[in-house]
Amino acid sequence: MLNQVVLVGRLTDKPTIIEAENGKKYTTIVLAVQRSFKNSEGIYETDFFRCVLWNGIAANTSEYCNTGDTIGIKGRLQNRIYETEDKEKKYITEIIAEKVTFLASKKQ
Repeated sequence: MLNQVVLVGRLTDKPTIIEAENGKKYTTIVLAVQRSFKNSEGIYETDFFRCVLWNGIAANTSEYCNTGDTIGIKGRLQNRIYETEDKEKKYITEIIAEKVTFLASKKQ
């Protein structure tokens, strides 16, 4: 079986390091990926993917990347379920990054 995702897109925000309760460091980013085809109105649509980066990958991305930078991510899809205070189940699909490649910085 195979669970692999490869994305190239732009960061929507500056990555910020967060420390989990277990002491591990992570960051959650949103990657904007433009589709390779135009819609019926002749416009390229964009998809936004939530990605989680852990430890060294998170630290390096947070240090060297800013909003608008182009990065490549290789990782895997993961589903999580959690319960709200109202006992409603919520489902989240996110990409767990295993490798991040810095491709281009946004022009200042």
